[in-house]
Amino acid sequence: MLSVVRVHLPSEIPIVGCELTPYVLLRRPDKTISTDDVSEIAPLDGHFLRYKWYRVQSDKKVAVCSIHPSEQATLQCLGCVKAKIPLSKSYHCTTKCFSDAWQHHRVLHDRAASALNENGNEEEEVFGRFNSTGSGTINSSLSASASSASLTNGSATNLYPAAITQRSGETWFEVGRSKTYTPTADDVGHVLKFECVVVDAETKLPLGPVNTILTSRVIPAPSPIPRRQIRVDGVGHLDVDARMTTSGTFTVLSYNILSEAYASSDLYNYCPSWALSWPYRRQNLLREIVGYRADIICLQEVQSDHYDEFFSPELDKHGYYGLYKRKTNEVYSSNTNTIDGCATFFRRDRFSHVKKYEVEFNKAAQSLTEATIPTTQKKSALNRLVKDNVALIVVLEAKVNNQPFDNPGKRQLLCVANTHVNVPQDLKDVKIWQVHTLLKGLEKIAASADIPMLVCGDFNSVPGSAPHALLAMGKVDPSHPDLAVDPLNILRPHSKLVHQLPLVSAYSSFARTVSLGYDQHKRRLDSGTNEPLFTNVTRDFIGTLDYIFYTADSLVVESLLELLDEESLRKDTALPSPEWSSDHIALLAEFRCCKNKSRR
Repeated sequence: MLSVVRVHLPSEIPIVGCELTPYVLLRRPDKTISTDDVSEIAPLDGHFLRYKWYRVQSDKKVAVCSIHPSEQATLQCLGCVKAKIPLSKSYHCTTKCFSDAWQHHRVLHDRAASALNENGNEEEEVFGRFNSTGSGTINSSLSASASSASLTNGSATNLYPAAITQRSGETWFEVGRSKTYTPTADDVGHVLKFECVVVDAETKLPLGPVNTILTSRVIPAPSPIPRRQIRVDGVGHLDVDARMTTSGTFTVLSYNILSEAYASSDLYNYCPSWALSWPYRRQNLLREIVGYRADIICLQEVQSDHYDEFFSPELDKHGYYGLYKRKTNEVYSSNTNTIDGCATFFRRDRFSHVKKYEVEFNKAAQSLTEATIPTTQKKSALNRLVKDNVALIVVLEAKVNNQPFDNPGKRQLLCVANTHVNVPQDLKDVKIWQVHTLLKGLEKIAASADIPMLVCGDFNSVPGSAPHALLAMGKVDPSHPDLAVDPLNILRPHSKLVHQLPLVSAYSSFARTVSLGYDQHKRRLDSGTNEPLFTNVTRDFIGTLDYIFYTADSLVVESLLELLDEESLRKDTALPSPEWSSDHIALLAEFRCCKNKSRR
């Protein structure tokens, strides 16, 4: 007979919008152990599994701390109430919690006051409009599975009994009849109960004991401080809806989302386990990505199964078409699903797909080895050069009815390169060679068509390094210390480390802006390189690895997503965190096409 051996949840802390999937271990009639579901429509030897979810609702309403969402709140900031800041941000668990968070918390007050003074109502900021999750409103940018919980959690709620039992001041409301359940805003502050029982398919009566799990109290999805889109022409911050309807511009997002395969608890032990879990991170990442409303999205470290099963279908619902290039080999696992790669999405109403180029650096390494490396060194050369990295190059055409360029009479193309140069720091020669190989490929595309170009990604190269110099300056100084490491002589002669693409880093535009009010943004740049102080923040490293480069003879930066500072991240906080679900931060730039000038 079918029986349940064990039931448990991967995480005991449920979060609004993040699907809960219990682990149910079964003993089948043949005595084998399995985790496969046995549904009513496909019973096994006349038995199936019945699931139910309940909200255990106490007479006492519980508020949750905005800083430590797994803790119950004991005090509330009345300044937030007065300023009409979402109530979920006003609660704290202790006076020390409130005091420690004040530097960060004060920004909410300042922005609310500024918005009221300027506009008479709260300004809508990029990503900020989704901060009402914990105050009784379901997050509008979550996937359909989160916002339509009554459908995905079994069947329509009006089919459930109002309450099934009462004991010691508690009422159990049935909220779901499927194996999985997605908590809603109504569940915040309440415990959930999951039931699983074997049922006779004929009589529909339960057989054996009912297996139950009680969760911790449901918490709202933590929301980070809003990041505004900042004009680089001195006008000020940019209204989101105005940007999206302005003709002649388009936006590009680049984001390393941190693959689940790399997000180990050993490496990121400072991040709460529930916030490091993929079910939570994927929803938080989706909410953030969709909130930016970019026309083109370049993602790195996207696992192949996550692309197929989550990002592609979810972003499709928001009007995006996606293209994907998987790395050429398993890096950490023999499971092909855990191989990550680069994914590029674009809005179907803004662009159409013309052509795709796939760059496999392994193939380029094999060609280089065959052509230049002596036979006795070929094996060791391949061991050094082969790192499984790829680049995805997509050529897009602007839609005529929503023309993002200056010349509506001409077919307007745009080339977008998306890459992740994941090479160990000691292999500086390999990193430079891969960047140079990508640039040479882009030069060939540029020679065949008069086309603006964007080069986005995680280059694992800090400002001032040889790969960064090659990208930003078009050449590498022969005396650069990075060139000293070249055991295979693949970088010689150094004079070949050049390219003719007029690439400029988008975020260096902040440094070139002379208008008043930009000092706070310039302070977030390195004065020597004009690049952000950091795009990657962990306990072991803080620095810039991610960039958006553009061809300055054909594109002009209009606005940039503001950079984070240490105050935004809060002291003693590294990434990922409950608020930010990657160890990298997203970069976003708005561009306008300009008339071509001569290439350098």
